[in-house]
Amino acid sequence: MEIKTMTDEQRKAIALEYFKRMDRGESIFDLLDDNAEVYFPKWGIARGKHEIEQLLGDLMGILAGVSHDIAHANFIQQGDMVVVEGLSSGKLKDGSEWRAGTTFAGRWCDVFEIRNFRIQRCHVYLDPDYAGADTARYPWLKAGRDTRY
Repeated sequence: MEIKTMTDEQRKAIALEYFKRMDRGESIFDLLDDNAEVYFPKWGIARGKHEIEQLLGDLMGILAGVSHDIAHANFIQQGDMVVVEGLSSGKLKDGSEWRAGTTFAGRWCDVFEIRNFRIQRCHVYLDPDYAGADTARYPWLKAGRDTRY
């Protein structure tokens, strides 16, 4: 196995390419290591390209499109880790739309481990209730207070 040295800018470029491809609905598989791990809330951890393909298929089964506002994203890097915090907007296949700052959904944080020019791990942290339909369990949503998105 060959180990290739990477710079912080190269790691950041791979993370940026991941978001660009997701937004265009393109494959990310050549960015992933064969044994990569991806975590998505309410889905769990997908290990390896086969499970990641299943996770993405499930996700794309509900999403009509997504757009990550990378121009205003925050990047934190340390060693192989790249943490990206940002905002998104998009539409579900049922027609529901979300936009960070306007609806509950849309704020996210992804934690990448990138080595040898491949994503080894990507853990996604967000509220997967893009349509904001899960309100019954949260009394503060019915309290009549001003909501700050």
